[in-house]
Amino acid sequence: MRLARSEDLAAVVSLTTAAYAPYTALLGAAPIPVTEDYAPRIERGEIWLREEGTELAGLIVLERHPDHAMIFSVAVAPAFQSKKLGIKLLKFADEQARLWGLPEVRLYTNSRMERNIALYSAYGYRETGRRPNPYRPGWTVVDMAKSIDKAA
Repeated sequence: MRLARSEDLAAVVSLTTAAYAPYTALLGAAPIPVTEDYAPRIERGEIWLREEGTELAGLIVLERHPDHAMIFSVAVAPAFQSKKLGIKLLKFADEQARLWGLPEVRLYTNSRMERNIALYSAYGYRETGRRPNPYRPGWTVVDMAKSIDKAA
């Protein structure tokens, strides 16, 4: 894993668009991570890249807050999906939260992204609530959280 650099911006956008393409079709519009401006996030050091050989296989966008880490996006390139890379990215978020001394990792996802909700639940996230998406009328956000042990 390595932090993204400014020269990685196009690759970050391309991978995110490809990873979320099935959900763009399902939802009838691009999910929020597809429309995000990633340049400021790269500058803030919030994007970590996972490379396999010379290829960008996946990425995680992780925000540091005073009392938790927040996953904004987990994206795996289509060629690397179904290879447990998403779980490796979630484990990285756990490790990062531990390094930061934070007790919890949070995330949110669209209620129609049932496969993701099932994956997060299987990995130990619990649903903490549902709310209307403030940016997309008619969409529902599922909030989830996972407690982080200090030692693992």
